[in-house]
Amino acid sequence: MKPLVQKFFDDLNKVELIDMHSHIDAAHPCARGLDDILLYHMVITELYSAGCPDGERMPDGIDVGYDEQYALYRLERAVPYIKYIRGTSIYWLVRTILADLYDWHEELNESNWRACHELIKSKNTGYDHAKEIAKKANIIKTSTELWRGRGHKYDDMFYYSLEWAFFTRGQWGMNDAPLFELEHAWNEEIPGPPIPVTAKKSDYNFTREIRTIEDVDAAIKHYIDRIPYDEVESNASHFSTDINYFDVTREDMIEALKHRDAPSEHDRDVYANYINEEILCGIARKNAEHGKRIIVQYSLGAEPLPFETGSKMRVETIFELARIIARHPELWFEIHVSSASADQAWCTLARELPNLQLDGFWWHNFFPVHIKQVMNDRIDMLPTNKQGGFFTDAYCMDWAYAKAKLIKQMYAEVFAVKIEEGQYTYDQALQVAKQILYVDSIPHIYDK
Repeated sequence: MKPLVQKFFDDLNKVELIDMHSHIDAAHPCARGLDDILLYHMVITELYSAGCPDGERMPDGIDVGYDEQYALYRLERAVPYIKYIRGTSIYWLVRTILADLYDWHEELNESNWRACHELIKSKNTGYDHAKEIAKKANIIKTSTELWRGRGHKYDDMFYYSLEWAFFTRGQWGMNDAPLFELEHAWNEEIPGPPIPVTAKKSDYNFTREIRTIEDVDAAIKHYIDRIPYDEVESNASHFSTDINYFDVTREDMIEALKHRDAPSEHDRDVYANYINEEILCGIARKNAEHGKRIIVQYSLGAEPLPFETGSKMRVETIFELARIIARHPELWFEIHVSSASADQAWCTLARELPNLQLDGFWWHNFFPVHIKQVMNDRIDMLPTNKQGGFFTDAYCMDWAYAKAKLIKQMYAEVFAVKIEEGQYTYDQALQVAKQILYVDSIPHIYDK
């Protein structure tokens, strides 16, 4: 690094971080083997693209145990394709994890990957090692899905988000997805894991099915009543750009429900709009009753493909969501955008909507060229309390470490240029960076 960048990076390393969104599981907060590092879904995508026969994510769920034999099978099939992804920034983070956390400096190949796997296995994969890694990254608190907290096992490490049902997320070839998501929640008494983005209806057998508007009413009430306000700080969902957003009446919903067995895309849109509006109104009512503001989080800009997602954003979606946010000034919205080309437009909305915040760098944005572009947009356009600078979307603390290191390096590079151009003094730039990464980005989480 250049001297100014290195100095700024070193100072940012002293800043305490709060990871605003992850999927780290208290049952195994650290990597259990090489698979948890090399077969993280962002790496699987690249391996699959390079020719690896496996594109699906590794098994994951509340009752899914660790199957090391399957992990070894997947690793053996993936390792031959590493040679094609060594130039990517995501694989750079794989090397960062192995070098910084496990003192592994060899290039992974067919002859040595098992030794690397055994080295990672030999570490304590539980709380102590997780706290060690978090301290190395200076991450003092991490948000994760409520069910992954495993009964509040490590509350000093985690706070929680309800990520239970995605009423405005599309599914590949499933036009009744919003109803399917609502049924999923209606059939659970306690909030559990969400349906994956690649869900198959045949894998589910619901006792309660939605056929009438009364069913919809009952299912929405069930969802709202089971938001555990004393346990979570946010309600997380996805906002699909494939869905058209418009005002929907109760009569519109009744008519669309008649087509449940063969719904059109318009029916899908009616389902999504009706349910989403009722959920937002319900959260607002419960917020008032509990005297606590549950944050509404939406991810945007990643739409389903057979195994994963691709970056996609209709221009119309941006202002369709703006109308929803403006209609609910009593709610606080946080947006994770996965489309760098749309970020400037989102910044203009965050400038005009007091209850909208933009968070971090998500999925298809998590590459240095896009991270720096988004950083520049937001630093120049937004107050520091309208941008959350850091979340990892990690599934183990090892990946949270690597992403934290990259984010701090990117901020150091961006602010170094602004210092050299005279936009800030060094101390001013450091203060702004601190506010984005911690001070101003998350205070509402602790407004209790």
